[in-house]
Amino acid sequence: MENVGGWFTTIVARVCLNMLRSRTARREDELNLLRSRTSRTAGGDEEVEPRLPDPIVTLEQADDPEHDVLLADAVGLALLVVLDTLTPAERLAFVLHDMFAVPFDDIASILDRSPAAARQLASRARRRVQGAQTAPDVDVVRHRAVVDAFFAAARGGDFEALLAVLDPDVVIRSDGGPGAVEVLRGAAVVAAQALAYRELAPNARPALVNGVAGAIAVSDGRLAAVMAFTVRDGRVAAIHALNDPERLARMDIPHPASDTGASG
Repeated sequence: MENVGGWFTTIVARVCLNMLRSRTARREDELNLLRSRTSRTAGGDEEVEPRLPDPIVTLEQADDPEHDVLLADAVGLALLVVLDTLTPAERLAFVLHDMFAVPFDDIASILDRSPAAARQLASRARRRVQGAQTAPDVDVVRHRAVVDAFFAAARGGDFEALLAVLDPDVVIRSDGGPGAVEVLRGAAVVAAQALAYRELAPNARPALVNGVAGAIAVSDGRLAAVMAFTVRDGRVAAIHALNDPERLARMDIPHPASDTGASG
C-alpha cells in the first residue's frame, strides 16, 4: 500500500462521520463531556442548550501552573460546544482541512461530495467558529469594571443603571439543574431578572470564571450561584449562571461568610 497514512485517515474519518450522524439521529449524550438539554426561552420556545462541565473558578488571579492547564482545558471544551453546532459534514471538513491539512480532494472522497462542495463546507464551518471566538473583548480589568457596575446597579435597585450597562441584545442562560434551564433575552428582561434576585448582589464576590470576569454568590453560608459575564464594547452581552444546587455542592470553592459585596 503506497499511502498508509492516507488510508488510515480515510477510515477514521468515515467512522467519525458515521458516529456523528448516528449521534445526531439518536440525540445521544456526548461522551459525558458535553450534554445537550432542552431549555425554554422566556417566549415559551424550546431550544437545545449545550451543557459544559463545572466551570473553573478562581477568586484571586495567581500564577498557578495547574490552574493554567485547567483553564486551557476549559477553553478547549468551549470550542467543542461551537463545533457541536456544525453539521457532521461541516465538522469533518473543517477539522480535517484546518487542523490536519488534508487536501479537499481527499475530503471530498470521504464525504462523497465534490472538492468544491468540501471546500464550501469547511469555509462555512470556519466562519461560524471564528465568529464565536472573536466576539468577546480581552481586557479583564475593563470587564471587571463593567461587572462591578452591574452588581452596583442591582444592589441599588437602579433599573436605568442596569439598562445602561447591558447590551440591548444581552442573553442570560441560567442552569438550575435538569429540566430547569432558562434563557432570557433583551436588556429590559435581564434587568428585571437582576432586580428580582437583587438579594444575592450584596453577597457577590468577584471571580474569574473560565478565564472571564465573573462572580460567585453566597446565601446562608452556601454557594448559591456562579456567574460568567461576556463583555462587548463596554456592556454586558451575555451572562452564564450556574445555580444547580447539586453541581454547586460538589464544587470546591472557598466562600467565607464574612466576604460580602462585589468589588467596587
